[in-house]
Amino acid sequence: MPAWEPGVTASCGWRAPPCSPPRLCIAPHPCTPPSSHGNLTCRLPPRSFGFCRCVWVRTRGPSLPGEQVSLAVHESEGAAAQLGNSPEIDPRRPRCLLPESAQIPQISYASTAPDLSDNSRYDFFSRVVPSDTYQAQAMVDIVRALKWNYVSTVASEGSYGESGVEAFIQKSREDGGVCIAQSVKIPREPKAGEFDKIIRRLLETSNARAVIIFANEDDIRRVLEAARRANQTGHFFWMGSDSWGSKIAPVLHLEEVAEGAVTILPKRMSVRDRERIGQDSAYEQEGKVQFVIDAVYAMGHALHAMHRDLCPGRVGLCPRMDPVDGTQLLKYIRNVNFSGIAGNPVTFNENGDAPGRYDIYQYQLRNDSAEYKVIGSWTDHLHLRIERMHWPGSGQQLPRSICSLPCQPGERKKTVKGMPCCWHCEPCTGYQYQVDRYTCKTCPYDMRPTENRTGCRPIPIIKLEWDSPWAVLPLFLAVVGIAATLFVVITFVRYNDTPIVKASGRELSYVLLAGIFLCYATTFLMIAEPDLGTCSLRRIFLGLGMSISYAALLTKTNRIYRIFEQGKRSVSAPRFISPASQLAITFSLISLQLLGICVWFVVDPSHSVVDFQDQRTLDPRFARGVLKCDISDLSLICLLGYSMLLMVTCTVYAIKTRGVPETFNEAKPIGFTMYTTCIVWLAFIPIFFGTSQSADKLYIQTTTLTVSVSLSASVSLGMLYMPKVYIILFHPEQNVPKRKRSLKAVVTAATMSNKFTQKGNFRPNGEAKSELCENLEAPALATKQTYVTYTNHAI
Repeated sequence: MPAWEPGVTASCGWRAPPCSPPRLCIAPHPCTPPSSHGNLTCRLPPRSFGFCRCVWVRTRGPSLPGEQVSLAVHESEGAAAQLGNSPEIDPRRPRCLLPESAQIPQISYASTAPDLSDNSRYDFFSRVVPSDTYQAQAMVDIVRALKWNYVSTVASEGSYGESGVEAFIQKSREDGGVCIAQSVKIPREPKAGEFDKIIRRLLETSNARAVIIFANEDDIRRVLEAARRANQTGHFFWMGSDSWGSKIAPVLHLEEVAEGAVTILPKRMSVRDRERIGQDSAYEQEGKVQFVIDAVYAMGHALHAMHRDLCPGRVGLCPRMDPVDGTQLLKYIRNVNFSGIAGNPVTFNENGDAPGRYDIYQYQLRNDSAEYKVIGSWTDHLHLRIERMHWPGSGQQLPRSICSLPCQPGERKKTVKGMPCCWHCEPCTGYQYQVDRYTCKTCPYDMRPTENRTGCRPIPIIKLEWDSPWAVLPLFLAVVGIAATLFVVITFVRYNDTPIVKASGRELSYVLLAGIFLCYATTFLMIAEPDLGTCSLRRIFLGLGMSISYAALLTKTNRIYRIFEQGKRSVSAPRFISPASQLAITFSLISLQLLGICVWFVVDPSHSVVDFQDQRTLDPRFARGVLKCDISDLSLICLLGYSMLLMVTCTVYAIKTRGVPETFNEAKPIGFTMYTTCIVWLAFIPIFFGTSQSADKLYIQTTTLTVSVSLSASVSLGMLYMPKVYIILFHPEQNVPKRKRSLKAVVTAATMSNKFTQKGNFRPNGEAKSELCENLEAPALATKQTYVTYTNHAI
């Protein structure tokens, strides 16, 4: 209480005696003999209010600031205002709320229930202590500052506990980021084992280690005892409201269980040297004395301001304040603004609430001693010194009270329905990357996710390199083949006028050798880096080399076939068997290939592409983009299809001319060449198209294609030209002009050889010389071996 100056003795009762000068009179109520309280006098406060009204004080026990204090300012027949609280019924609600119709302002020094801020129900109610709504906000701020998002609540049944928890839950929803795991209520009359049951229920959500408690001292203590019985010391982190505050009673002999508890308490200070109770009194000041004094002063300031405005220059009441208008007085109460006994400003908002100001404590054990240590404060916003906090078992490291652990990079949150603080972490799979905490998105087609899947990066682009193992064999065959082809060409040019070169058909031989050379050269185009020029040359020469080769061979086999078919019917020579005609036919067949290529260039111009689908593996780490020419498998079939047609047709003619005597022509070597070539390409088809889904498709298909083309060229080169080169270089004695025979003689001999029965053993190629052939050849064989040379119309 303020330091009152000595004054006149006050009388008991509702009506105060005249005071001169005006005094604020204080007397015990109900009246007791003066001897029971000593000589209680009416004292003049440091600030005179200019009039006298009795303020009665009801106390229980020998001290003025006891557990139950109720003050009211009265005028002649009725109360003008009331100050008070009654902890016996509810520590957060006034003992008697006057009805709204009474229009009597009330100021409370301890009522903190949130519903008292409702102006529609308690419009004449004010308080100098903060509402529990501020306390709930402060506790939410603390929870968020400690990075807890999953907490449980425990409340004593009643207005204080239930409304406090309700305010906490509401604030946590408004601010977001905090979820309630369990909300437990302690009954007014708990049964045996009730608190053990509460601990078991809290353990159902064991991740919610933080427990918010709005409960009375006795309930707090029994909760801590139950936690100790359940062997959960150090598991829970308690956060107590102002009913716990910095009290020793709830934690006495339970220090280890309560260690680390964070509590909150309205800012207050002890009022020293201001009260006069008695010389020998064992009185220990209660914490609410500060608010009692502030409440009295608030009423006094409001009455003083009202008297100054309504009764200027008057001592005592004037007609305008007799009786006091409660509505007017309420306005003056709400407008007071002065420095309270603790030095804090005393004000009221539009709901009659005082500002929220709290001290934050943590119960700490240090060196076997326990104490409540101030770790921060809250005044509209939180000031928390986390470095001053100490936690059981982890020191200064913040403990966790979260529903779900944070997701790792590359994982998205899948929130549990109705519980935004709980989620499942789902990894982004395949080619997905993490866009935000809740979304995975597929990377663009030319990109793949990074290692931690937080973004995308370009897919590496590959091509068949010159030093790749897949290129070694094709390049080797191509180099050897080109060298062999050039060797044959040089040999043929060097011995261009020799009988063997002439007998092989020089014109078509050079065309065929050009086609073989292009087949080998195609390998270099297939391995070179794809670009516009390379892709254009691939289109042209991949099928052209084969078309030239097979067109020349087809023309040869067709010429032989027509000669012997014509001989069966007539002795006249067939048409178009001259070298010029043969070249014309060959180039006509080749021109069809060139025409198709030109049409292809017009319809679809050549260009290189990066194919990201060929090697788009399930695991994006192995995904590759393939740099290649825009030649699809279907286009490749069409490109080689014409060459295949020429090859098959040539094979058919080779089969038809298989009966021609081997001493007369090249039909047999051409036949073997075509049979072998067909086998090579029959093996090519399943290998090439069977690997279309392989991760090494680029390498396998390119190698298979180039090797097949080179082998086809090698078969033609080896079977048709190497024997001739061998004779030219190593047996020049056999490269001499032979006896010429007329076309009629040759055809007749060939025809007759097929009419006579076979004599002797069959030859390896299925032919047997006829009797006629033997007779014809006998004289020649007696002297020397006979070679047949046919030029123009002579064979």
